[in-house]
Order: sequence, then C-alpha cells, then structure tokens
Amino acid sequence: MKKIIILISLALFTSLCFAQAKRAITVEDLWNMARIGSFDVNQNSGKIIFELTKYSMDENKGKTDIWMINIDGTNSKLFKESVSSPQFIDGGNKISFIKDNQLYECGIDGKNEKQITDFYSGVSGAEYSIDENLVLFPAKVYADCSTQECNKKKDIAKEQDKVKAEIFTELMYRHWNDWRGPKISHLFIYNKENNVFTDLLLNSKYDAPPLALGSSNDYSFSPFSDEIAFTMNETDFLATSTNNDIFIMKLSNVSDNSAVPYKKISESEGNDTQPVFSPDGKYIAYNSMERAGFEADKKRIMLFNRLTDQTQNLTGDYDISAEELIWSKDSKSIYFTAANQIYNSIYVLDLNTKLISTVIEKVVASSLQISNDGKTLFFKNQRSTLPHEIFAINTDKTNFRRITDVNNNLLSQIEMNEVETFWASGAEDVKVQSILVKPPFFDHNKKYPMMFLIHGGPQGHWEDDFHYRWNLQMFASKGYVVVAPNPRGSTGYGQKFTDQISQDWGGKPYIDLMNSYDYAIQNYKYIDKENTFAAGASYGGYMINWIEGHTDRFNALVSHAGVFNLESMYGTTEELWFPEWENGGAPWENRELYQKWSPHMFVENFKTPMLVVHGAFDFRVPFGQAMELFTALQKMNVESKLLYYPDETHFVTKPQNAKLWWNTIYDWLDKNKKVVNIP
Repeated sequence: MKKIIILISLALFTSLCFAQAKRAITVEDLWNMARIGSFDVNQNSGKIIFELTKYSMDENKGKTDIWMINIDGTNSKLFKESVSSPQFIDGGNKISFIKDNQLYECGIDGKNEKQITDFYSGVSGAEYSIDENLVLFPAKVYADCSTQECNKKKDIAKEQDKVKAEIFTELMYRHWNDWRGPKISHLFIYNKENNVFTDLLLNSKYDAPPLALGSSNDYSFSPFSDEIAFTMNETDFLATSTNNDIFIMKLSNVSDNSAVPYKKISESEGNDTQPVFSPDGKYIAYNSMERAGFEADKKRIMLFNRLTDQTQNLTGDYDISAEELIWSKDSKSIYFTAANQIYNSIYVLDLNTKLISTVIEKVVASSLQISNDGKTLFFKNQRSTLPHEIFAINTDKTNFRRITDVNNNLLSQIEMNEVETFWASGAEDVKVQSILVKPPFFDHNKKYPMMFLIHGGPQGHWEDDFHYRWNLQMFASKGYVVVAPNPRGSTGYGQKFTDQISQDWGGKPYIDLMNSYDYAIQNYKYIDKENTFAAGASYGGYMINWIEGHTDRFNALVSHAGVFNLESMYGTTEELWFPEWENGGAPWENRELYQKWSPHMFVENFKTPMLVVHGAFDFRVPFGQAMELFTALQKMNVESKLLYYPDETHFVTKPQNAKLWWNTIYDWLDKNKKVVNIP
C-alpha cells in the first residue's frame, strides 16, 4: 500500500511539474512563430506546397522558403529556400515559384530548376492559363513605355538625377505608405512558346489590379484560355472613388505593340472585385458593393452569364457579406468565406436553389482551394491560441481536419486560454458581443487588471485569430483579463450594424463600448475595476482619443495611429472617399459634424495618462495627428509619452520595433497600475 501511495505521489508531482513547465507567451515567442503564406494543393501528386516565413530578431527581418507536405499531413519538409509563391503545374509533376522577382519552374523533386522569365520590371502574382502556355501577371511600369528597355532607361535616369522632386497634378499621389510616382500597375501576358511579353493595357493611365480595395484575386483566366477577367478603376478622380469595375478581354485580340480592347461587365457604382470563371466557362462570379463611395458596403455575389451578357444578384436576400469566392468543380455551387461574429466562416451557395448553407462556422478561414475531384476544401485557419495552419474539410461538411503543424514545438511550451464571449446591451438596447481572454494560469479567486481593446477599421471586427500585432494573448500574458468588444460598425453582425457607425463615430459606438466595459466589471468579479486600461489603433486610436475627453474610467490609455483632428485628417489622408462617407462630405460641406465627433474639440477634459504611438510612413492616418494629440496632452499637463517610428507605417512590422512597441506598452501599463488592498 505504501508503495502504491508513493507511486501516486510521484505521478502527481511529475504532472504538476510538467504543467508548471509551460509559460506565458513572450515577444520573442510571437516573432519565432513560423508564418504560413500562400499554398497550393495537387491531388494527383498527393502533395501540398506552401510558403513559410521565419523571422530573426537579431537580423530584424524575415526569410520565406517553400515547404512540402503530404495531403494527409505526413512528411513535412523544406523544399526550396528563399523563394515564394509556389504553384503546381504540369498536372502536379512540376512546381513554379518566384525567385529574385522572376518566374522559375522545377520538378516535383526540386531538381531541373529553370528560369522562365527575364522581365526587367519583375514578375509576381503569376497565374497560368489552363494549357500553361500563357502566364498572366501585374507589373509596375511607365504608362508611355512600350518596351522594358524604355522602363529601364527611365528608372536609370531617375536614379541618376540629382533633383528628387516630384510634381503632382492630381490626388492619390501617395497611398498607404508609398509615394505613387509616375509608375502604374499594368497586366502582362507572357507567352512561353515564343518568349514574348505583352502589356495588355499599353498607354493606359489606370491601375490593374486597382490601387485600392482590390487584391491579388483581381485577375483570372477563363477555363479555355481564350479570355481574362480583371478589376480596374477608370475614374479620373481616384481619391474619392470606390468604383472598381470588372472587365473582360479576349486574348485573340492580343498583339505585340498595341493595347487590347476590353469590355466592362459590372454594373454597380460601388466596389466590384474578384472575378472568377466557372469551370464550365459559362459564368463569371464576382463580389459587388452597391453604394458608391462606401468601402464597407455589403459584398453581394454577382453572376455574369457569358452567353447572354446578363447579370444576377445571387445573395440579395441574405444579410451576409461575401469575401473569397471559389467554384465547385461541377460549376453548380460557389464556396465563399464571410465574417460571422468572431469567425470568418465558410459557406456554400447552390446556384439552382439560390440557397446558402454553412460548411463550417467556427473557423477564421482564408485562402480557399478545392481538390481536383471537388470533394475537399483546403484553407488556412487560425485561433487566438493557434497561428495559421492549413486545414481541410470535405465538401459534404464532414471530416474537418488539420494538416500542417509548423509551430507545435513552440506552442507546446506556452500556456494560453481560448477565447470566451459575452453579450451586453449597447445603444438603443442592441446586443453587442465581446471577446474575453483570461490570463495564463488563471485563478478565479484572484483579481486581475483589465485590458480593454478597440479595433480599427472601423468596419472590421475582433476575431478568434492569432494576430501578429494586436495579439490578445500577448496582452493576457502579463496578467490582464482582455476584453475586446465588437461595437457598432463591426462586420459579421449584419449590414445595418456595420452602417450604424457612419456619421456617428463618437455616438452609438462609444455607448456600445462603455456598456460592454461596465458589463464586464459588474459581472466578472475577478476583474479589478480599480485597474483598467484601454488601447486601440486607427479608428481604435480615434476612440481612445475620444475616451480621453469623455470618461475617466481608465487608469491609462494607448493610442496607436489614432485620428485626433477630423478636419486636418481630411486634408492629409489619401483615400478621400472614406472621410467623406463617414462624415457626410468634406469639412467645408459638413463642418458641424466634423467638429461634433472630433476628439480635438474636447481637449479641456483631458486628464488620463496616454501613450501615443505613430509611424512616419503612415499616409492613411498621417503623423501630424499624433503631433497634434501629443501637443494637446503636454499643454494640458497630462502624463503622456510619444513613441515615434521613423521607419514604420500604419503598422509596426519590424521585429525589433515590435519588441520595443510591446515593452513600451507593458511599462506604461505597469507604471499606471494602482496598488489595491483586496480583503
């Protein structure tokens, strides 16, 4: 009996030691996570090939390689180093990839590597025609250059010119974090048989894919390689236009030295994107927003009949906004992803019945692909406790499974809690959902400070995802209960809910947030209401600045890339359709509303300590917003600090800069904690 007791005690001791061996996630852990990028699946070879990026904190940069794994998840191995964008070709017998900005091909064993293109402007986002003789890709060029030699000469002349000044005659002269300059994006066709590159939009002044609101899914081949569909915005005043349109171009009209005729097929004045041909060649499906100037309108799935030139709205009766689209192999259904509360779920639309059903709900899915036989969907999925991995599910909605496991060793060392959610009554008694994450090694008998996070967009949402910037687990790791609400303006709760933030930035959304805050501290006794903090970026930063002038609920605040002065913001941002929609016009057209919801009008109320963070190359919310905010805080004698990055954008993307970001925030929160004697 004594021996049995000793053995049991040893087992319990070993179990406890093993459990305690886990630790909270660190900044180093976050940047040591391997990140899966694009991938491709080939059923014939039974393989999946995928990008994997790993970062070095010492080198302050990342490196992308290609890995290969069996479809059943076995035998994961490095395939090629320092290359990207893998695709199966030749029925799965070969693989193409991008290396040094050129297209290469090799055997499935990695041997017989061959450079395919030698294109001065570089190749990226390459798509093969069905017969694989043609390659479609975008490249930035000078619109008036008909040859690559012309582009090269202009680049050399610009580099050698001692005067670096630019003269602009129109808006959108910069975008996100880039000065546009004289180059624009054109679509090119490369013919492998005769080694000829053709600029399909020669002399055009319009970008394809479009500069804004598009993606790498904005050009595609027909299944018979006779036509392409693509997205482009032909508006002359680009800064106020969301009117991306879908065009088709017959490849039989391609010639060497002239632009190719094309035809518009979309009808909306809003944003139309992502044209996808059906496998039988009869249709083109695409996403369409109805309202001009609104970048967060509902994305309807439209169906263009290539035989009749007629278009129908397939999802008009559904309050759901589609994202990625792919066709079933029999052309009878469309699979798509859509925001769904804290998930990005996968749905299927039956073309015959027009009925939508859920394939799988509780995922944050992206990069949808379908197997050769049409029986399996492959996609990337993530959770708050799991970075992106490749998953699969049968199209009959069975056998949901995980295929890759690239971070298993690191994740096995880290203690994290899964997300929970709660609902509170917001403005006008509308229900508002929040994510809640408990700190690692949580003890119900203890009190924990709260980290209250506000998302950007504002038309976005907090998901059950593993975010590499605003990572919920990273805040929880320092002993905080994290509360992340999805107030009015959030996506995934119906279009009316999304719409209700426009022209009401500090109204209903603020009430939604504060009611969610109050609900949390009243209903979760383990939250220390004497120690609560709030942080946000972009619109989230705006709301932090609004909170600064409207409540003293929080010990301290963190405003990252936050809008402070709505009027000066209008004159310095780039996509003018956004402030005009959100504020009912330009400042001189609706000055009362600009001033009503602008945080800078309430500086006299400022008193909560605030950390301000901003990057110099943020052209969406320019650095001047942070300067104005910090000036106001200092003049009001409010405890404040400005973290300025001369080499970052709207986001913090460099490993060592991110480390400073996290540690500065942690220190700021610690500095403003109250010592509370809890009986």
